[in-house]
Amino acid sequence: MFNFFKSKKKQPEQLEQPETTEETQNKTETTNKTTADAQRTPEAQSATGDMSGTESQPDSGPDTIEETQSLSFANKIRLGLSRTRQNLGKQLSGLFSGGGKIDEALYEELETILLTADTGVSATHQLLEDLRKQVKKNGLTDAADLKSALKRSLVDMLRPLEKSLDTTADKPFVIMITGVNGVGKTTSIGKLAKYFQSQGKSVLLAAGDTFRAAAREQLIAWGERNNVTVIAPDSSGDKKSDPAAVIFDAINAAKAREIDIVLADTAGRLTTQLHLMEEIKKVKRVIAKAMSNAPHEVLLVLDANTGQNAVTQVQAFDEALNVSGLILTKLDGTAKGGVVAAICGQYPQNPPALRFIGVGEGVDDLRPFNAEEFVDAMFD
Repeated sequence: MFNFFKSKKKQPEQLEQPETTEETQNKTETTNKTTADAQRTPEAQSATGDMSGTESQPDSGPDTIEETQSLSFANKIRLGLSRTRQNLGKQLSGLFSGGGKIDEALYEELETILLTADTGVSATHQLLEDLRKQVKKNGLTDAADLKSALKRSLVDMLRPLEKSLDTTADKPFVIMITGVNGVGKTTSIGKLAKYFQSQGKSVLLAAGDTFRAAAREQLIAWGERNNVTVIAPDSSGDKKSDPAAVIFDAINAAKAREIDIVLADTAGRLTTQLHLMEEIKKVKRVIAKAMSNAPHEVLLVLDANTGQNAVTQVQAFDEALNVSGLILTKLDGTAKGGVVAAICGQYPQNPPALRFIGVGEGVDDLRPFNAEEFVDAMFD
């Protein structure tokens, strides 16, 4: 049984459920009791209520609010990448500011610095090759000239990741969120809801993580904070609900209500757990049965602290789900922001878009990726 939750006390009208696939038939037969279930689960109205008020909204003056917010986020990126800048930027400054000549010894030292920042072997070799070309083409001789050359190379490498997400192609636009345990999927969903609302979009959340004990309550709390509806399984009983059925119902609810965007949470899983990877493929297939061309976006959430392991996760989830975009979280907690370049190195032709990066705990600290802004924040 599924419950419809919203921060307002009034319960939405019951929605007629269409015939589902055999995989989800048993679960969705019980949805006719939705309204009654919502009324008898008052705990949803106060689930994890202590989250409210823990993240303050950024101040904005009466003038040019958008410009103020943009400048504020640029500063947050620089602050958020302070550990990476201390690790990578200061080492590069020490290497390039000595006034030495450009030789093989310098290239070898630069290679070591890049690798320690988790830039990855492939991306590091690509950067060094591009630097050699710039040195030859522009006749560079002093090590100090390499700093700006390296920044240009990094921006050019990361630029293909910088792709805006167009959610206007379909309504509802269904975004499936996936990733391993502990990367911050549910929190990212809450922040995404806020981001899309700021664009004037209506949002509905699907609590498809039916295995983690607190996932349902956490998503409901985000729904209350952002004043959006959450389609969640019934919390009574020990039996786990079918995640595919929950998301199926959420998409049909979004259709009936003419919602712009559906954010579908899924359970965290290790890439080595083949049975769980097969299960998430099933979730994607059922989404397609609810809406023929959905999901329109498959977002993989990555924790920047995992370094090179993030590249492995991209490969595994891409193979299973055809990942279209990435969310890189917790950049403020790592000294190895070079993992962004490592991802590019693994996909030199057509890398998945880095849709959003997280550089803080605030609800507005998840924003679209900008390559030049990101590289500037990595250097002293």
